[in-house]
Amino acid sequence: MINFGALMKIKGIKEEFEKNHPGVTHFFHDEIMSGLPEGTIVEISVTKPGEEKVTTNMKVNEKDREIFKTLGDLAN
Repeated sequence: MINFGALMKIKGIKEEFEKNHPGVTHFFHDEIMSGLPEGTIVEISVTKPGEEKVTTNMKVNEKDREIFKTLGDLAN
C-alpha cells in the first residue's frame, strides 16, 4: 500500500532541495537521469570542513541503468 503522506513529504523535501541547490539538481537531471551508457564512470567527492577530500567512483553496469531509470521515473 502506498503511503501518500510519506510521498507528499518526499515531494516537499525534493522541492526544497531543488530550490536550495539548483545547480546540483540540473546536473543530476542533465547528466544522470538522462541516461548513462554502460561503462560510464561516476565519481563522487566529499570535502568536510577541516578534512581531506574523499573520492569514490563506480562503473555503470546494466543493473545500475535500471536503478537510475526507476529513480528518474519516481522523481518526475
